[in-house]
Amino acid sequence: AVAINENTGEFLPFQELMHRRRKYQVEKAVAQYPITVNFFDVLYHDGKSCLELGYKERRSILEKIVKEDDYAKHIPMTIINNQDDIEEFLENSINSGCEGVMLKMLDKPYQAGSRGSYWLKLKREYRNELGDSLDLVVIGAFFGKGRRTGKYGTLLLASYDYDTDIFTSICKVGTGFTDEDLDQLYQILSDKVTIKKNPRIDSDMEADVWFEPELVIEVVASEITLSPIHKAARNEIRKDTGLALRFPKFTGKIRLEKDAEDASTNEEIMTLFKGQKKVAHDKNLM
Repeated sequence: AVAINENTGEFLPFQELMHRRRKYQVEKAVAQYPITVNFFDVLYHDGKSCLELGYKERRSILEKIVKEDDYAKHIPMTIINNQDDIEEFLENSINSGCEGVMLKMLDKPYQAGSRGSYWLKLKREYRNELGDSLDLVVIGAFFGKGRRTGKYGTLLLASYDYDTDIFTSICKVGTGFTDEDLDQLYQILSDKVTIKKNPRIDSDMEADVWFEPELVIEVVASEITLSPIHKAARNEIRKDTGLALRFPKFTGKIRLEKDAEDASTNEEIMTLFKGQKKVAHDKNLM
């Protein structure tokens, strides 16, 4: 059971649930701190153990026997096929107030008392493993949900290609923002909205809103990865593949003193990418 925001449906911190633990004025506390019970698995049903069934089958049974209402919910689930799907689902979960996600193999049984290799817990790490922050250009945005309704919940960012004078997509970022940050960015970006994508922007992603490539913000990330979606350094490392930031996070710095052309370049991004690969190789030799 978790405490929820009745207006947005978002999960609240665990400490909110503790407010219900009292001897007096129980009904008032129940009304003030509503909860939902969230179901994610079934281990025993209709006189039979479900432990040896795969998770997909167990989930199907769960959804048949637990009917959803305002106070009983099925934990959101999605079937993922690649790393980008994982990162998008994790991003959405973090923005909804969760600490992370659980990855479960659909055809594997329930291992009582142990997650084993069939379950993986994935929590966002905010360490800046690159060793440096990046200044990136805001080229687009996606509308927010829940408490971010009416604001931009996620920004599409680009690095600068010095040789072609264009801005190439490198990541979406939706974490690290305070409510005040989102309000400020919405105001700053309001006069940069364009009807169509600026021809100096190279992106296969379709944003809800496009901007003139002018505003620079600072982000950190866990690493730089190869990407079939993003356009930064496209074809430079591998054919039909660009570079992207894994787990990017806004640092809180809006670089109003910088022009877009002063942003981190694709050449710099490639240098960081190759550097992290060398570090990983050196560690393996130790």
